[in-house]
Amino acid sequence: MSSWRNPIFLISGIGISYLGNWIYLIALNISILNLTGSAAAVAGLYIIRPIAVLLTNTWSGSVIDRMNKRRLMIFIDIFRGILVCVIPLIGTLWFIYIILLLINMVGAFFGPSSSVYITKLVPTENRKKFNSIMSMASSGAFLLGPAIAGFLIMFVGTELCIVINGITFLICAFFIYLLPNVEENSNSVRDPIRWQTLLNDWRLVRKFVINAKFFIFVYLLFQGAMLIGYVLDSQEVTFIKQYLELSNRDYGLIVSITGIGSLTGSFVSSMVAKKVQLKNYLGAGIFFSSLGYLFFYSSYNFITATVAFVFLGFFMAFANTGYATFFQNSVPIEIMGRFGSIADMLQGIIQIVFTLILGLFAEWFSLQFVCITFSLMGTLFALVLLITILMPSKAIYFSEDKKVVNG
Repeated sequence: MSSWRNPIFLISGIGISYLGNWIYLIALNISILNLTGSAAAVAGLYIIRPIAVLLTNTWSGSVIDRMNKRRLMIFIDIFRGILVCVIPLIGTLWFIYIILLLINMVGAFFGPSSSVYITKLVPTENRKKFNSIMSMASSGAFLLGPAIAGFLIMFVGTELCIVINGITFLICAFFIYLLPNVEENSNSVRDPIRWQTLLNDWRLVRKFVINAKFFIFVYLLFQGAMLIGYVLDSQEVTFIKQYLELSNRDYGLIVSITGIGSLTGSFVSSMVAKKVQLKNYLGAGIFFSSLGYLFFYSSYNFITATVAFVFLGFFMAFANTGYATFFQNSVPIEIMGRFGSIADMLQGIIQIVFTLILGLFAEWFSLQFVCITFSLMGTLFALVLLITILMPSKAIYFSEDKKVVNG
């Protein structure tokens, strides 16, 4: 059990910040919708992150791979915590958007940094179990966060919800401070990052992409289905409140109940980590998750919407665990930060385009029709991925005994 001491510290810190994020997200969505009454204004919250990614990720990976990941993660969380606590002092929508942009620009460094740190901290044979437990922490936050947010919003308003999120970032930074330094040559002198450095880094990532054809194929299909899901998330509140004509309380209750499915999925995935193959986590997880979006936007009342979301949450836990493990086992650790940052940038571009297209089509056609059409696209991507990775000839790419370099 001592080998799990440090991973548990990391899961605890990030899990607490997840809880703060959900409290904050629910409050922010409702606040913006009540303030403007506009679906476009709510959708704007979902565009801020990809815009931040576009502004940072051409160069952030080069910084990440050359810095001490533990110290970088601590700095990011402290800085984000301070910025989040500033939001209640701002009274205009556009200033809030600017602060959110800064938070997301700094936060764009955290994901790739944590991926590298986790890969170094957790042995290959424990990664699927670790990622399942991390998903459980995320699901627990998903379950508790909206319920706590609903209670706090009812009695003290949205400002305290935002401050709580800032505090959880600071707590996360403290837990990461307790973790060991896993960097090699952490005290070596690093060359300054210049334009030529960025070009060389991009060429290195390009070489990996060319050589790792199967990994890239899986990556594109999985992220295609996931990005469509993220875009559909931008219309979740609008669909529930305006199409299903449910209240704020109903919305919070649906999201909270969904957390039960997600938490259950994470628990089951952690229990069967040694018995179920990685390819089944990845392929079946994303396929059934995509079906969950299709079921949700085909719903017609509170019960059908809730059942669809519970189904979605259960299988999304498997999909996220499978993808995280596959990524950690497939991407060389020395370029993981650069690849992750560039990939996030490309995903950001696609997410912005898809979100704008969905919003535009929703003005021309029925919101439900547009969302079902997008859901069908995501399900098609997931089905092609599932069929491909279940081929016996592809089994070697999902080995968990040792790191496999894709060809």
